[in-house]
Amino acid sequence: MKELWGRKVLKKEITGIEGIEEHSQKLPTMKVQNEKEIQCLRCGQIHNKREVQLVSGSFFCPACIQLGRVDTSQMFYHLPEPESIKRAVYFVWEGELTKGQQEVSDKLLTSVKKAESRMIWAVTGAGKTEMLFKMIHYCLESGYRIGVASPRVDVCLELFPRIQAVFPDEEMILLHGKMEEAYRYTKLLVCTTHQLLRFRQAFDVLIIDEVDAFPFVGNSLLRYGVQQAIKYHSSLVYLTATPTKELIRQTQQKKLHTSILPARYHRRELPVPKIKWCHKWQQKIKRGNSPRELIAKIRTLVSKNDVLIFCPTISMMEQLKVVVEKQFPKAPLASVHSKDPDRLEKVMGMRNKEYRILITSTILERGVTFDGVSVIVLGANHNVFTTSALVQIAGRVDRRKEYTAGEVWFLHDGCTKGMKEAIRQIKKMNSLGIERELIDEM
Repeated sequence: MKELWGRKVLKKEITGIEGIEEHSQKLPTMKVQNEKEIQCLRCGQIHNKREVQLVSGSFFCPACIQLGRVDTSQMFYHLPEPESIKRAVYFVWEGELTKGQQEVSDKLLTSVKKAESRMIWAVTGAGKTEMLFKMIHYCLESGYRIGVASPRVDVCLELFPRIQAVFPDEEMILLHGKMEEAYRYTKLLVCTTHQLLRFRQAFDVLIIDEVDAFPFVGNSLLRYGVQQAIKYHSSLVYLTATPTKELIRQTQQKKLHTSILPARYHRRELPVPKIKWCHKWQQKIKRGNSPRELIAKIRTLVSKNDVLIFCPTISMMEQLKVVVEKQFPKAPLASVHSKDPDRLEKVMGMRNKEYRILITSTILERGVTFDGVSVIVLGANHNVFTTSALVQIAGRVDRRKEYTAGEVWFLHDGCTKGMKEAIRQIKKMNSLGIERELIDEM
């Protein structure tokens, strides 16, 4: 029955468990708000009754239907988390934190001991995962249950093996929409934020990585899932390189403890994007022609590094692939986007140096690390490239210890406020890093 500890699931999701009816708690799936409205108790969304009534007379929730239909004819099954039991946990990380990382790690541990929440505002490539290890180890030895969640499955897929390698004897599970493994109870897990909707008062500590990323940012459904998943006495940890205005406001009002790390572990400045005019790039690509400025820039960059090219739309990306292939027939090249069935394989191929050029949508703006790359953002003035997206994209460059002279280029046909603000933020972090003596290599 331990599969139900800290869970809130429908009976059809837990087939094969004996004694479920007698030994588990049954909870309602929906709550009537008034004569006209009903609230889903899995995702918290409120609906007009007339719009969500089934032929049977039951009411269902369309908002979280991707997790399986929930309606008033069903019940949730749940068992409370057991009491924490202290234990010894094998911990094998042999790395060493920088001064800045150590300060953040220590503050994080203090917050967890006090059951208070904290935001870690650290530049891209600062080593956020490594700063979590000491705290995770403490939690596990204290008998706590700890979850690491992210809005992006790519981020989860990258985090899971890194955490698993540090706690090799600890049972772990990775939860996401396409997983084939059956759910089992573990004290440590990595999951997408959507999967939190299946938990109830489960976690002593819950880490939300890339808290500013789509689809979590501004999503009341996923925020409800987070609040339902944590215990009453618990810690929430937010990880981000580009905090939302709301998180910054909470910090300024002293409602949220925040640690800022403005430098990467290798003590070099963040690469500052350079801006280049690219005349009528959209029209040229649509006609199957090559924007001269783009091709020249690829040619220069690919002589030293692999090249990531970010495109504002999938259709534009596919047209660009044809154009670039004509100009670089001998360079191994691929394109990838969120709906690409071979997405994970292509990302792994880029990591393994199977491609010299990878053209992508914004799906790779965060959560992935490639060795020795330069970045081009084509049409950086497009509205899909928000300030935070541009900061994240620029952060794909120079993440490793070895310096490869990677560059970031914003190609545009009309400079925007978002582009200027992204560059300003990156320069501000560099200045703060130098001021705090965390940067000594320019």
